[in-house]
Amino acid sequence: MAPERPALTDRGGVADEQSLIEAARTDPARFGELYERNFDRVYAFIVRRVRDRDEAQDLTAEVFHHALAGLDRFEWRGAPFVAWLYRIAANAVADRARRLAREGGTMPQLVARTEDPADMEHQARVFRTVAQLPVPQRRVLEMRFVEQKSIREIAQELGRSEGAVKQLQFRAMENLRARVGEQHG
Repeated sequence: MAPERPALTDRGGVADEQSLIEAARTDPARFGELYERNFDRVYAFIVRRVRDRDEAQDLTAEVFHHALAGLDRFEWRGAPFVAWLYRIAANAVADRARRLAREGGTMPQLVARTEDPADMEHQARVFRTVAQLPVPQRRVLEMRFVEQKSIREIAQELGRSEGAVKQLQFRAMENLRARVGEQHG
């Protein structure tokens, strides 16, 4: 089963974010709130570039590790904290691609492009919404679209008929559409 991603919380504003950063500087255990608020955004940013779930998870962990280690170097310049995380993520993706190229390997389905922040926010909202679906629906979507498995492979792995998997996928997509539609008014 895929690891659970913490849900992004929209509590607080700029002042709240600044106070969280200051608190995390003095007590690294407080970094968890910053992590929870920004995980989905950073993961969405990375997964759109590497298109490989395992690679995206590794790079996301690396980004937050670097962010925590370098928190003392973060300077508040009016941009949200996530912008700094995006810069770390972009550098991590580029570094990994260069390292793999030197070693003679290739990064799985590396996609080099810049994204509109609104698109990244939408992707993060979709990830959060998928995480709220009932477990069977969420699992089918993850297997189908993240792991890119066929209906037959999913049915075999879950011990269900192909028709049951198709029905779960249909219900999950309808549920997702309804929930995303509610969030956008």
